[in-house]
Amino acid sequence: MLDLVAAFIALTTLLTYVNYRFVKLPPTIGVMATALVFSLIAQGLSLIGYPILELEMQQFISRIDFSEVLMTWFLPALLFAGALHVDLSDLRNYKWPIGLLATFGVLIATSVIGALAYYTFGLFGWHVDFIYCLLFGALISPTDPIAVLGILKSAGAPKPLATTIVGESLFNDGTAVVVFTILLGILQLGEAPTFAATAWLFVHEAVGGVLFGAALGYGIFVMMRGIDQYQVEVMLTLALVIGGAALAARLHVSAPIAMVVAGLIIGNHGRNYAMSDETRRYVDKFWELIDEILNALLFALIGLELLLLPFSWLHVVAAFALGGAVLVSRLLTVAPAIIVLRRYAKDRRPVPRGTIRILAWGGLRGGVSVALALSLPLGEQRDLLLSLTYIVVLASILIQGLTIGPLVALIYKGEAKAQALDSH
Repeated sequence: MLDLVAAFIALTTLLTYVNYRFVKLPPTIGVMATALVFSLIAQGLSLIGYPILELEMQQFISRIDFSEVLMTWFLPALLFAGALHVDLSDLRNYKWPIGLLATFGVLIATSVIGALAYYTFGLFGWHVDFIYCLLFGALISPTDPIAVLGILKSAGAPKPLATTIVGESLFNDGTAVVVFTILLGILQLGEAPTFAATAWLFVHEAVGGVLFGAALGYGIFVMMRGIDQYQVEVMLTLALVIGGAALAARLHVSAPIAMVVAGLIIGNHGRNYAMSDETRRYVDKFWELIDEILNALLFALIGLELLLLPFSWLHVVAAFALGGAVLVSRLLTVAPAIIVLRRYAKDRRPVPRGTIRILAWGGLRGGVSVALALSLPLGEQRDLLLSLTYIVVLASILIQGLTIGPLVALIYKGEAKAQALDSH
């Protein structure tokens, strides 16, 4: 096991160096693209009679349980690190767009994508049960802004837009996992549970995650307030994430939601009332480093997973059709919410121009979708959905991730020019 971890970290570090030194793409996208090129080179060598590299890498990657690694360890830590730097007052200011997109948005997206996927599969001659189509809708619904947040900031996206994207992503991962879990339970039972049973499962997972995260966060906050020793306080936050995620799994509550809530408490109350300036610097730097390392490992793993997924050009065409369905569902989710908020929001906070376009195009899909697809029951339908999910995620990160920055810059550059002309 230690050899596997050492080899994976060494390979990811090499890919990160190559991207930083030569490719120069945004870090997470660049690492994934470099890993993808590495996978294609290995497959190319295999085609011309030198399969040793591909076989060795397949054996290496097959030993990594992507779903377990991401959902149990990576995702809670990444969400905690993200929530740690979010201002609660900003979330409260934009609670309506964040709340709508992270709850009803996920449910609408699951239904729309599931229906469009069922129709698309039929066009390609594949028989896929409708419950699997809904599962595909749930697993592809969560957005993954890890690769795009830095681009948005560097492109000059306004604060309300950045806050909305961050807040939505922090909570919709947990919501989508809960919806996926409910649908997977229906599949395994073979019949739909009662509405009361479904509602109770949702409450247990989601609300239980909120309460568990709040208890953890405030517990660690009280402990940190009683000491002033940055080494111990950093260790307390690390124990919160690792131990909290493991305990959440035992209690069958949502670990992602719990870590978001705990991160918000530590990042706001803990930062203001329980940390000295020195502790604050060390906690921030530690979790920034953890965030960067885990992101590099995650996106390298996504790129290398290509070696394990057999697919044909028909899969590629179908995946791009499904990617279009995902974008349609994203637009149908975002546009009504933003239009309603512009007209009827009580606080009358301005919604920036271009919000619908940027939220729709900036809703990248990522590792959570791949991990959920890997957790589907073994069978032909699972293999098909896994391959299609992987291609949709790759296309989303590479195409949308590399163009969202120029889109933001174009929209707000044009707005700045228009304002300048109006002023004259």
